[in-house]
Amino acid sequence: MRKLRDVLRLHYDAGLSHRAIAQACAIGLGTVTAYLQRATAAGVTWPVPADLDDVALEARLFARPAPVGGRDRQLPDWAQLHQELKTPGVTLMLLWQEYRVAHPTGYAYSQFCERYRQWARRLKPSMRQVHRAGEKLFVDFSGARPHLVDGRTGEQTPVELFVGVLGASGLIYAEATASQDLPSWNVCSRLVCLSARSPDRSARSSSVAARAHRCRRDRGTPRVSCIAYRR
Repeated sequence: MRKLRDVLRLHYDAGLSHRAIAQACAIGLGTVTAYLQRATAAGVTWPVPADLDDVALEARLFARPAPVGGRDRQLPDWAQLHQELKTPGVTLMLLWQEYRVAHPTGYAYSQFCERYRQWARRLKPSMRQVHRAGEKLFVDFSGARPHLVDGRTGEQTPVELFVGVLGASGLIYAEATASQDLPSWNVCSRLVCLSARSPDRSARSSSVAARAHRCRRDRGTPRVSCIAYRR
């Protein structure tokens, strides 16, 4: 049992300092301070009301706040959020940050993502693809146009950004090109295949297949097989 009554009596009745109370009750100085702060917040002084026994006194000072019920939390519009995710540059983290600004007591990021995935599983996709880790190399132009900056003049030149990602590897290949024309696509596709250095890996673009390009490494070295689809 905490020495709540002794602390309150020595503070309010005897007028002792926190340090002196700690020594008299053989407890820490921080504990004395915490007890008195809780007593002030609960409106308890000395003498303690007669209807408060030790158990009731402790419960009053150390009452736990009522948990926030999950049903009371505001859920986002999952359908609208699902559509916003299709916008380039929009992520679940960004949408969750906007959600928490509008609803400060809303779900944490992990629960937000889990509930979105639960909702998304109920959708009826038109096509299902199974991708094994490291089996495919996904390639495409990013759509975002970065700039090359001349270090001497400061002139900015817009370029296209070719990106290749080996599935579930955490590895990204990026190449800046002047345009998205076919020669640039072919050169970048060959370079990303050579950089993969994996035998018989296929590279697939998120774009609609219209043209296939295959590249092979030289004989005597591991072969890289890339299928890059051009819009």
